[in-house]
Amino acid sequence: MCRGCRSIMALGNLSLQDSIATNMGEKSGKHLCCSPPSSASSSSSDVSSGDENKERGNWIGRLDFMMSCISYAVGLGNIWRFPYLCYRNGGAVFLIPYIIFLVLCGMPLFFLEVSYGQFASLSPITIWKLSPFFKGIGYGMVLISGIVCIYYNIIITWTIFYLIHSFFPVLPWSTCDNWWNTDKCALRTRDGIFMINDTQIAIHNSSSGEYGRVNASLLNGTKLVTPSEEFWNRYVLQISDGIDDMGGIRWELFGCLALAWLIVFLCLIKGIKSSGRVVYFTASFPYLVLLILLVRGVTLPGAIDGIRFYVIPKWEKLATLEIWGEAAMQIFYSVGACWGALITMASYNRFHNDCYRDARIVPVLNCATSIFAGFVIFSVVGFMAYETGSDISDVIDAGPGLVFVVYPEAVAKLPVSQVWSVMFFSMLFSVGLGSQFAMFQTMTSAFTDEFKVLKGHNIKLTAGLCFLEFLLGIPCVMNGGIYYLQIMDWYSSTFSLMILSFTELVVIGWIYGVERFYKDIEMMIGYRPCGWWKLMWCIVTPLLTGFVLAFSIVSHTPVTYDDYEYPNWAIGLGWVFALCSMVPLPIIAIIKYVTAEGDLVKRLKSLVQPAADWGPALPQFMEQYQALLHGEKVLDDIKGPAGAQIFKDEKQTFDVEI
Repeated sequence: MCRGCRSIMALGNLSLQDSIATNMGEKSGKHLCCSPPSSASSSSSDVSSGDENKERGNWIGRLDFMMSCISYAVGLGNIWRFPYLCYRNGGAVFLIPYIIFLVLCGMPLFFLEVSYGQFASLSPITIWKLSPFFKGIGYGMVLISGIVCIYYNIIITWTIFYLIHSFFPVLPWSTCDNWWNTDKCALRTRDGIFMINDTQIAIHNSSSGEYGRVNASLLNGTKLVTPSEEFWNRYVLQISDGIDDMGGIRWELFGCLALAWLIVFLCLIKGIKSSGRVVYFTASFPYLVLLILLVRGVTLPGAIDGIRFYVIPKWEKLATLEIWGEAAMQIFYSVGACWGALITMASYNRFHNDCYRDARIVPVLNCATSIFAGFVIFSVVGFMAYETGSDISDVIDAGPGLVFVVYPEAVAKLPVSQVWSVMFFSMLFSVGLGSQFAMFQTMTSAFTDEFKVLKGHNIKLTAGLCFLEFLLGIPCVMNGGIYYLQIMDWYSSTFSLMILSFTELVVIGWIYGVERFYKDIEMMIGYRPCGWWKLMWCIVTPLLTGFVLAFSIVSHTPVTYDDYEYPNWAIGLGWVFALCSMVPLPIIAIIKYVTAEGDLVKRLKSLVQPAADWGPALPQFMEQYQALLHGEKVLDDIKGPAGAQIFKDEKQTFDVEI
């Protein structure tokens, strides 16, 4: 809070809002930069009857924005990617670079995006009135979210499929007695069905339906497969030999995909007015299930070995470049910056929402969730290693293999396995939906803000985009669909995410100006954040973003799926996905430059500067902003026991004279 406003409250015994109204409303009609006091602005939304922004609307409840951010940030990466990275990078020692990059990179990017999204109340494309030359950043963000929405809903599709089968009397991935099982199918148990000793193996005979012991030499190197692996590959995916053989549509998955998009449409049919209610469930339910699974997990035999594997650090890993690079990349994915979703969600905040507080809470909570989920996963992994007599390193897996092969196999070994299976896949379903909502709303809000003809047609736009994304997802539910999905996941948000983040930081920190940006934030929340964030936005975070980009380039390998190597044309398709979200940056810049007026230097100078209509969306705040921007001086008297006071506004610095 500025010094002048504190003096008003002390001397005049008035609320800050009343002081501003008394001082500036009567004579000049101008408003200063002060926000409501913390009691009014500290909640996620200063709720009143009706929306503050009548045109776009606002979040309904006090916690809608924060819960939406939590639901978005806490995604599948917390469940299936983070535990694997901990295993691969020395256990608990991975947390050191992870937390460092959270503080130096994740939180600054999060605060940056929610700040200017809330300030302008605009979505990722239109908000680049801030610097029209770089409007391609917004298009790139929307394209990334659009591509990820396609395959993210495929993961939700698989989750629905498993959830349905979790209600079967016998979990179908728990036995080798199904039509999709082969002679290679073998149960892994500690008493010897899978491996008895160095020479004896128990293998399932599908013709007789019995288990018989055979000498290992008779297998001729044949690899035995668990029921959960065969359920995943031979029944769920019915996977083909490669991307050249896409095969036919898996109609069960097709139905689940249609159901997944129908759920997304129904939840977003009224925009934030409906999604703001749903996120309370999608944000809180996963924590309840994780807590229950942790309580159950730590009581299982072998769980302590899994947790010990997770928490005991291997300090020598800190000397490797890989652990730092992978920790930084994981922060980019988990915090969700530069996907456009944070800007979109913040744009529906009321102008005086304390986004600074939110930006410190949500990333820390997201980090804590990853750590907490690691205890859940590794307790079950330890149990699996105990049950199968395997080493823990042979049980843990990355990506879909962890949640659709390893975890279902572990659940199948628990008493009343259907209950635990339903809980686990219900949690995955809610986690996936929370992230999907934010990314999908990024598209709808961006198109509505940018193309005025779409205003008032939100339901039609939502339905049309859902249908389009559904059609684009159909190849992923074909027999070769997993290969197609792997390409999108591998390329779509790797390099482009870093390039867009770096450009965004440079534009706001150096071109727009970090000092001006600080004044914008102070106008919103009523006080200046500490100078730490200036250092982050201008120097540290851009440098770290450049490091992550360099690391991703150096460590990049062509896409693979298990042992399958993709043909060259498929790798080329992957680079198309990678480039399609980067291409708008130079294309939009060239279009803007060619269509601008004036000489070459004048064009560039005018395009990198904020547009004339840049600022808060609502007229009353825009009036304040313009007054502050032009350094207008406002004089007035305060009537009250403190006597007369003269206020001088020196471009947002207040001096109080009594």
